[in-house]
Amino acid sequence: MSKISIRDLNLNGKTVFIRVDFNVPLAPGGQEITSDKRVRASLPTIQYALDHGAGVILASHLGRPKGKPNPEMSLKPVAARLAQLLAAPINMAPDCVGPEVEKLRPASGQILLLENLRFHAEEEKNDPAFSEQLAALCGVYINDAFGSAHRAHASTVGMIQFVPEAASGLLMDKELEYLTKATKHPDRPCVAILGGAKVSDKIEVIENLMKVVDQLLIGGAMAYTFLKALGKPVGKSLVEDDKVDLARQLLARAGNKIMLPLDHVVVEELKAGAPFDVVADVPEGKMGVDIGPATVDAYAAVIAKAKTIIWNGPMGVFEMPPFDRGTVALAKAVAASGAVSVVGGGDSEKAIKSAGVSNEISHISTGGGASLEFLAGIELPGVAALPEK
Repeated sequence: MSKISIRDLNLNGKTVFIRVDFNVPLAPGGQEITSDKRVRASLPTIQYALDHGAGVILASHLGRPKGKPNPEMSLKPVAARLAQLLAAPINMAPDCVGPEVEKLRPASGQILLLENLRFHAEEEKNDPAFSEQLAALCGVYINDAFGSAHRAHASTVGMIQFVPEAASGLLMDKELEYLTKATKHPDRPCVAILGGAKVSDKIEVIENLMKVVDQLLIGGAMAYTFLKALGKPVGKSLVEDDKVDLARQLLARAGNKIMLPLDHVVVEELKAGAPFDVVADVPEGKMGVDIGPATVDAYAAVIAKAKTIIWNGPMGVFEMPPFDRGTVALAKAVAASGAVSVVGGGDSEKAIKSAGVSNEISHISTGGGASLEFLAGIELPGVAALPEK
């Protein structure tokens, strides 16, 4: 999947519109950013455009303001943080379209941050007139917002047809490179680790990865739907009863590709400090909250031989220690494997962080929903709309 990249264009003297993902968490009241990870992830592309003589317009959504202005979801705190990170002034626009914004067009070396795109309902509706207004601000469009690439909105898809030139940014390039390699032509053995609560969230992912991987290791609450499909006791563990037949079909098709937990950490009720046991079969009245040590050893042995690892979802209730042990142990095994490792966003990323191995993972995706859809083999509209090389 080779898209035209920002590296392929001449940016000198041009106004470059970069769709970034500044959908950052804010403290109550909306005045302060609690994590600037997404802002930092966009810096290489912004800096590249500045270094190559562009005037830069940045655009993003933040939160769900439901198509009207909401001061608690303003991008003003992002402008302040970005100015610190770049050690450069950031001009904050009062809106994202309109005559006032058009007057603020940045000269070469300057940065203008537009106000929240979703303050206009037309953004999520992919409205052509709104798309054209956004496109009128620039000569070059760059999509660097992988986290929004699974949405067909005005700023991710609609405006591309109205701009003279369009390309992917450096972060988008990196996401596509790692995810494409892992799912289309991985070094083998290729192993996927899938966790989380629901089989229903990951059906397409399981079906797609079964064609790609040599081994699929399943943990988290979704394992209990599979175990129930095999007739194993699951106690009062979380099970999607309406997905048991589907799980049975997936197991039949997968042959010995799918590995399920051999033992479980179980509790009577889920609360911090609850007494727990490790068992091979979940007894009546108890629920599984983590994979047990025998499962950790079996999974770690498979991980150690892998050349490519794809991970999405925790192995248990990892936000409640000590039920994070299985997830943390596997995170350390992935880091130690030396394999090319690609981790989907969200909970998997938190798990990697809590294990202290973030720096030893090849690629941690910045887009939870987008990476999940990519792993499921679904074409992302924001990527499909970008021109091919």
